[in-house]
Amino acid sequence: MTPEPQSLTGADPTAGPPPGCPAHGRGPGGLHRLYGPEAEDLEGLYEQLREEHGPVAPVLLHDDVPMWIVLGHAENLHMVGTPSHFCRDSRIWTPQIEGMVKPDHPMMPHIAWAPICSYAEGDEHLRLRGAVTGAMSTINYRAIRRHINRYTQRLVNEFCEQGDADLIAQFAEHLPMAIMCEIFGMPEEYDDRLVQAARDLLKGTETANASQAYVMGVLQGLAARRREQPEDDFASHLVLHPAKLTDDEVTTHLWLVLLAAYEATVNLIGNVLRAVLTNPGFRAQLNGGQMTVPQAVEQSLWDEPPFSTVFAYYAKQDTELGGQRIRKGDGLLFGIAPGNVDPRVRPDLEANMRGNRSHLAFGGGPHECPGQDIARGIADTGVDALLMRLPDVQLDCDEDELEWRQSISSRHLVELPVRFAPKPQQDIMQQPGHAPVPQQRPGWQVGTERPQPAAVEPQPQPQPQPQPQPQPAAPPQPAPTPEPARPMGAWRRLLRWWRGY
Repeated sequence: MTPEPQSLTGADPTAGPPPGCPAHGRGPGGLHRLYGPEAEDLEGLYEQLREEHGPVAPVLLHDDVPMWIVLGHAENLHMVGTPSHFCRDSRIWTPQIEGMVKPDHPMMPHIAWAPICSYAEGDEHLRLRGAVTGAMSTINYRAIRRHINRYTQRLVNEFCEQGDADLIAQFAEHLPMAIMCEIFGMPEEYDDRLVQAARDLLKGTETANASQAYVMGVLQGLAARRREQPEDDFASHLVLHPAKLTDDEVTTHLWLVLLAAYEATVNLIGNVLRAVLTNPGFRAQLNGGQMTVPQAVEQSLWDEPPFSTVFAYYAKQDTELGGQRIRKGDGLLFGIAPGNVDPRVRPDLEANMRGNRSHLAFGGGPHECPGQDIARGIADTGVDALLMRLPDVQLDCDEDELEWRQSISSRHLVELPVRFAPKPQQDIMQQPGHAPVPQQRPGWQVGTERPQPAAVEPQPQPQPQPQPQPQPAAPPQPAPTPEPARPMGAWRRLLRWWRGY
């Protein structure tokens, strides 16, 4: 990107602002940086950029690499849905061609091109994505929901007797990995080590390379096993797809699906649980049946999408977007979080968005997330089962004490401490619940008395005397109530039925 702000004073537009200027600390040309001290409040910075530049704004990445960020909802949808103008192939990005992007650039893992469906275009994109979506179409979501319930029970059993827990480290970071391992066909690989390796890899720590090697080794082993002995799972269907992916392509796309689905779902579960625990109105609507858990998940996808931005799209030709002149080779950030709060789409951010799936959380166009139903299913079923087991769960700290790990790409809740009355462990094969189901009463109809115990007793035992009982011994006339009392008896029976007796 080569933004060209015109100077009204004749000063060099590439020079930084003078000391003491309110814009002091910005980058070349007075552009805002999406890193460093200025980016400590990215939400506020996005709104400032919207006021200054409109729906598309020039910004700077680390090392002052120029980039556009798309802030408008409609502009984002136009960009991701117009492959003739915008693609995801960073090899055409002008700053990278000109050497401005160093190999150790912090955003390189997001920017570097790879032969995967997320970056491919044309026929190659159709081949690779067709294999991924074809394998996903074989997933049995009913069976997966049973696994989600069972793994939720297993995870809650590990801390339910203590009365306190961290729902991020002990629940949100584990449930998605357990389910993805089931979907892939490697449930035996799910353990703490795989979870920690994925977390370490996504954080980009000093040991991230070792964690990457471990995860790739697990997936390579899975691909090799399924090549020799296919089963009815995602990995096998990916291997056997008519697209004929190579072993490297299978492993790479297993890695792509695993990490993308895992990180998105961890953030989604954490965001939904935080909203339930900190927003009384939100929780009251859930408890009162005015909102379902899937609707709560959808609201969270509007308010706190799992990924704030996606790196990146690139202009294939000179074009215009949001009133800005975009040159061939410019890079543009897909602005999910700022697009979701575009005032042209959401003039009232407090208004509920239940049932509205036009958010940007899962992208759009040819590169729309193919695994969004997996993320929704894990969050919907897992959160619902957790709240059934722990109906009295409460936040165990002040809301302003919650910490976030924020970057340009995502906002991850570090921990979510909670407390609750200790609960007994539950059989993982049972449906989640917090109280035994009461015994059902026998069925009866309106207008008849409920059967009394004496009514079902057998007739008197056979007498040893052979002679029959005399007929007039038990006259039936005194037993019925007097004639005038019959209407009152029917009324009483109706009242008993109405009151549930």
